[in-house]
Amino acid sequence: MGPEHAEQVLAIYQSGIDEGNATFETTAPTWEAFDTAKLPRHRLVALDEGGRVLGWAAVVPVSDRCAYAGVVEHSVYAHPDARGRGVGLALLDALLSSTDAAGIWTVQSGIFPENTASLALHRRAGFRVIGTRERIGRHHGTWRDVVLVERRSPTVN
Repeated sequence: MGPEHAEQVLAIYQSGIDEGNATFETTAPTWEAFDTAKLPRHRLVALDEGGRVLGWAAVVPVSDRCAYAGVVEHSVYAHPDARGRGVGLALLDALLSSTDAAGIWTVQSGIFPENTASLALHRRAGFRVIGTRERIGRHHGTWRDVVLVERRSPTVN
C-alpha cells in the first residue's frame, strides 16, 4: 500500500465507517494521519486486474512498551462490491504471513458483535474469540460492545 492507493483506501475505509458496524471512527483520517499511524511493513492492498483497490489491511502497535513489541492490532476492509469474493481472507492470510515473518506473535482486533461477516472471516483466518468488552466505547451516542479476537503466530516463540 502506497500513496498511489490513498484515495481508494480511504474511500473504502469511509464506506465501512458509514455502514456503522466497522469502527468507532466517524470519518476517515487524512492520508498523512493514516500513513503515520500504520506500520509500514504490514500494509497491504488487494487490486483487481485494472489496478483498482478491492480492499486493504494494515496494523498498528498496541503499545509503545517494549514488552508488547510483538503485538499489533489490525484492520481489514473490503470494497462493498468485492465482499464475498475472498478478498478479506486473502488480505488476512497475506498480513499474517507478513507479521509472522517479522516476529509478531499476536495480531488482534476488536469487532462489533453485529459485524457477523467480519467475525466469520476472522474465524476462517484462524483467529479466536478472547471475549467481549462490554460497553467499551460510545458510538453515535450509544454504548457499544466489542468482541476481542486474536491470532497467535504458530511460528514465533
